[in-house]
Amino acid sequence: MSAPENRLAVRVTALCWVLVLLDGLDLFVYGATLPGVLADRSFGLTPVTGGEIGSLTTFGMLLGALSAGLLTDRIGRRKLILTDVTLFSLAAAACAAAPTPGWFGAARFAAGLGLGGLLPSAIAMVMEYAPAWRRNLAVTTVMTAHQAGGALAGALGMTLVQSLGWRSVYWLGALLLVPVLPAVAFLLPESLTFLLAKGRTGRAQAIAHRFGVPTAPFAPEPAKDTGGLRGLFTPSVRLTTVLFWIASFAGLLLVYGVNTWLPTMMRGSGSGYNLGSAISFLLVINLSGIAGMLVAGRLADRFGARPVAVVWFTLTAAGVGLLAVRMPLPLTYVVVFLTGAWLFSAQTLIYAAVGAHYPAASRATALGWVSGVGRFGAVFGPWLGGVLVASGLSTLGFGVFAVARLLGAAMVALVRRPAQVTPAAPRVDTDAPELRR
Repeated sequence: MSAPENRLAVRVTALCWVLVLLDGLDLFVYGATLPGVLADRSFGLTPVTGGEIGSLTTFGMLLGALSAGLLTDRIGRRKLILTDVTLFSLAAAACAAAPTPGWFGAARFAAGLGLGGLLPSAIAMVMEYAPAWRRNLAVTTVMTAHQAGGALAGALGMTLVQSLGWRSVYWLGALLLVPVLPAVAFLLPESLTFLLAKGRTGRAQAIAHRFGVPTAPFAPEPAKDTGGLRGLFTPSVRLTTVLFWIASFAGLLLVYGVNTWLPTMMRGSGSGYNLGSAISFLLVINLSGIAGMLVAGRLADRFGARPVAVVWFTLTAAGVGLLAVRMPLPLTYVVVFLTGAWLFSAQTLIYAAVGAHYPAASRATALGWVSGVGRFGAVFGPWLGGVLVASGLSTLGFGVFAVARLLGAAMVALVRRPAQVTPAAPRVDTDAPELRR
């Protein structure tokens, strides 16, 4: 890859990193502010309704993710990315101004639509511009932004909720749109792959000339039969399909259940944590998720994604189970840190493992569906956490989430090793359809 191509790849990765940071901030801010919202008696939010709103957000993300592939092929990656950022930022303003829980829930659903569509579109954009030998590093880097956004949400929850109220955090999230959106709109190019696939070679060549790069590496490959949904249920992979679906469901159930309810469950577990320390756990678990993502990627490159995913799922279950036990505060922080390091990267390893278990004709469909089915777990997890907290069963909730993680580990362990792994192509994977969710 030439120096101009490398600079363009770095530009696209950096811009998408900032956008995914905002995505993570807007997603995880709900869990960080939820204790403050529940404590605001004039607002009237109950734990059960809080859980339902958390599930409503993830349901919006499910719809946004499933529609992202179709929309990005119609209007382009850049337009969809800008639309999604605008949508969840305006929804944050609606949350800040919400007069009732119903209004608040509707705004969080709208935010979910934007949040669900942005991440797969940004990852696809990054993969198109990244060189083949750095593609995994580029995607991992972008995914760390998601966890950094969660950590930022925890920090804002600690510093602003008690002093300025929970609404101030949502106002801040909305105001970030003002400097970010114009900058990204000016600096982020449209996908050259999209333009060439649509026959808009003039505009593609203009963008390529602006950045001093050739268009040849971005030319889409001839269309091939993707195998469709039937390709997931051939005799050789149909059991694998079901196992990965269950594992993805269990994995995202815990990710979203914990991010929504961890501060509240830690306060209600009988361990005596105050609001500040409970929210700080959310900050720590997301910071550790950044380190865990990078470590998991290196281990997966060496040992394979599937075996590392089994270990990561099992260790997460142990960590979540330990959080139900009263421990000295420093030890609790250590357990929270380690649990976060395993929690988020385990789900990413599921997607990596899926890519190695299906032939090229079915790989895109396999990854799309394993992500889509997993989103149902993301919807169910916050609701389940709300029911347990409302019933005074916060301690039991840790055990329930740990069992879900063990179920995921068992499903991945039962997946048979793929008969053949397709080696990485020496050229840039220009369309990266397997990461559309």
